[in-house]
Amino acid sequence: MLKKDISGGVVHTMPEDLCMAIVATSKVKEVWEDITPLARNEWICWVTSGKKVETRTIRIEKAISKLKGGMRRPCCWAGCTHR
Repeated sequence: MLKKDISGGVVHTMPEDLCMAIVATSKVKEVWEDITPLARNEWICWVTSGKKVETRTIRIEKAISKLKGGMRRPCCWAGCTHR
């Protein structure tokens, strides 16, 4: 699946690992396409702001779980400072 097959954020570029995780589940992709570009940007920023590979992996797993449940923005996070 190519990044062009899924919507991105407003500031951050969609990373390949997050893109592949999103498109792997149709429910998650459906929610992803339904949220605003700013909300997508916040998910991308939250995932990519992790410094360690382990942190990023955990955040991708959590993002997929939360999106699958219908959550539209990362919880308990101050938000993207890049907007």
